[in-house]
Amino acid sequence: MSDFSRDTAPAIEVHDLRKMYDQKAAVDGLTLSVPRGCFFGFLGPNGAGKTTTIKMLMGLAPPTSGSIRLLGLPMPEESLAIKRQIGLVPDESLLFDHLTGGEFIEFVGRVYGLERKIARERSQELLNLFELGDSSRKLIAEYSKGMRKRVAMAAALIHRPQLFLMDEPFEGVDAVGARLMKDILLEQVRHGATIFLTSHVLEVVERLCDRVAIINDGKLVREGSMEELRGSSATLEDAFVRAVGVVTMRDTLDWL
Repeated sequence: MSDFSRDTAPAIEVHDLRKMYDQKAAVDGLTLSVPRGCFFGFLGPNGAGKTTTIKMLMGLAPPTSGSIRLLGLPMPEESLAIKRQIGLVPDESLLFDHLTGGEFIEFVGRVYGLERKIARERSQELLNLFELGDSSRKLIAEYSKGMRKRVAMAAALIHRPQLFLMDEPFEGVDAVGARLMKDILLEQVRHGATIFLTSHVLEVVERLCDRVAIINDGKLVREGSMEELRGSSATLEDAFVRAVGVVTMRDTLDWL
């Protein structure tokens, strides 16, 4: 594929993607295309296959079958070139507890090939941007869950990636921290980056995302723009509940 074709290819293309565990499909024939410069929400109930999909996109879990292309490059054949251009915020913050936040961010910058001086400067700037400057001497082991999420997102930004893969990035983050993180992510999209995130907080997805896909039992059940998904529904939550076939409560308990 030429450089021009790669530059104009979707940020994410998956075709007939499957992941089997003990004869059960966690992801079952997923086909999806995410355009560049898009804030994309990937939704589903617990156990629907969201985290498994993210792990396959990150290269942490090999698919049983199907194909993945990120930024026009095939995964896993071009995994090294792909990983240089993506920022990862996994569900379980894989941080080094015995480093300070600044040391960890600098370390990630060095892994991505930044010179030591630039990595150190950017690390300090990111700590300040995420309002972690006052905790710069604290070990990550002393961080709250919300602070860990912030430092993980800061580290994902240090090499200025084109694509962000984020699994529940706002989980455990307080309202002030979440607002700060949302503003930073929206700014990245305005600069042309693509963000692919999972979240259980539908109000956040509704406020941030341009397009949304919903999976259930490993299969894609709905995909489109926010307006298309909502349709006649008042909220994304209504559309989500309809798409995954949740039955609303009909009976109540006398004693409750």
